[in-house]
Amino acid sequence: MRLPSRLTPLRFLGALLRARPLLAVAACVLGAVWLLPGALLPLVIGNTVTAIARGERIWGQVALVAGLGVVQAVFGGALIFAVHTTWLHGSSTAQRLIADHTARLGASLRAQAATGNVMALSSSDIGRIGNVLEVGPRMFGSVVAFLTVSVVLLFSSPLLGAVALVGVPVAVLGMGRLVAPLQRRKGEQREELSEVNSIASDIVSGLRILRGIGGERQFAQRFRGASQRVRLAGVGVARSDSWLVGAEVLLPGLVTVAITWLGARLAVAGTIGVGELVTFYAASAFLVVPVSTATEFANAFTSGLVAARKICGVLALRPVLAEPERPVALPEGPLELHDSETGFTAVAGKLTVIDAGKRAEELAERMARFADAAPGERVLVSGVPADQVALSELRSRVVYAHNQDLWFSGPLREQLVPEERAEAALAAADVGDIVAGFPDGLDEVIGERGREVSGGQRQRLSLARALALDADVLLLDEPTSAVDTHTEARITERVAELRRGRTTVVFTESPLWTVVADEVISCR
Repeated sequence: MRLPSRLTPLRFLGALLRARPLLAVAACVLGAVWLLPGALLPLVIGNTVTAIARGERIWGQVALVAGLGVVQAVFGGALIFAVHTTWLHGSSTAQRLIADHTARLGASLRAQAATGNVMALSSSDIGRIGNVLEVGPRMFGSVVAFLTVSVVLLFSSPLLGAVALVGVPVAVLGMGRLVAPLQRRKGEQREELSEVNSIASDIVSGLRILRGIGGERQFAQRFRGASQRVRLAGVGVARSDSWLVGAEVLLPGLVTVAITWLGARLAVAGTIGVGELVTFYAASAFLVVPVSTATEFANAFTSGLVAARKICGVLALRPVLAEPERPVALPEGPLELHDSETGFTAVAGKLTVIDAGKRAEELAERMARFADAAPGERVLVSGVPADQVALSELRSRVVYAHNQDLWFSGPLREQLVPEERAEAALAAADVGDIVAGFPDGLDEVIGERGREVSGGQRQRLSLARALALDADVLLLDEPTSAVDTHTEARITERVAELRRGRTTVVFTESPLWTVVADEVISCR
């Protein structure tokens, strides 16, 4: 799906409709055809009453009423299928756009968007986008039905037709004054929801630490306060919504009362017949349906605009690291890394240990191009500037594994790819005892962030995951800081053997890695 260059909430919703034009047109046509029988029914009923008053047979009118009912039932079923398909298209497309864009942003996302805001996009906003597209075709059908009823009334009685043609739009516009406060309050509720999602995410990710320092009560109070703010914002939304629903009944009801009163006066004066009076009354009662749909559309459109504004905000974010206009391909085989700022060079095919102290993470991120080098400085990958290499190629050939990298929920086997190198990677990371302790072995489901295992076990599993990739260049940041000395000694020897012929850079202060290193560099 192609999005406009200048993205706004309305343009975003329009792009969703243009992505499936036939579906949108079909849903609008079905929405109109579904309500047209109901719009024409008052005229048929009025003619039937007139025929009864004249003593005429009414079999034809009865058949017509039955036919209109069948048509409405058939097209009603088709409409339900169409609008639900439209809902699925809108919500799933919005979800896919968000997922694809956040994946492209990668590490840039966290610095530019709050976690709670991104969570709210998938948990609630995509449903609101679907609601707009679902109600839209029914709104179109309501407009067509309203115009049909108005024309019928105009031909029967210009006065009553004019009351309906003017009164109903005025009633809808009167309800429009209640939409702005509703939209504002829904926006406030959306902001509070993002905040409570962020707090919940922080609590879950740091639950073990909170328990260790006794901070559960403080965070519980903070979460409780945020929840209460969401509740109060929801009450404000409900208050505005209740006024809108009340206006939906009151204002069209006044139009119905006016039409009924005028119709009765005209019938008493002999200007119109009993059948025409029944037509006017039934038509005025039917007009509640378009008004009700208009109210539903206003509500959905208000929520949809708030959701679309948040989605557009995320889609407008751009990666911190720019892709090169003309990417340069890296040479085949082992790669060499050179950092001009420190003068450090990791020789191709060698295991290099760097003691960089507190600068280790900064240096590793720069060499793997998770951050750009300072102006005037650059990182070279076998002579090619890192910022001239396509990020996809750089990520596949130069892998940076931090000891605090995240785990996604799922079977352990699925985390180790490709599977044919998993066994060697597990052995090198000395993970055999961990896998043996799992009831399901490699099929054991590891929860999000690997909370089921200890810090040392998670570190070894993360190392195995990195080793399984068999990258041309592997940068490891303190890969064994949480394991005991004997285990670390086994790991250093096995990793050195497994990575022989590949470029490996280990940022660590541990002397055990220097024993197996080809080169040792201090960058403190």
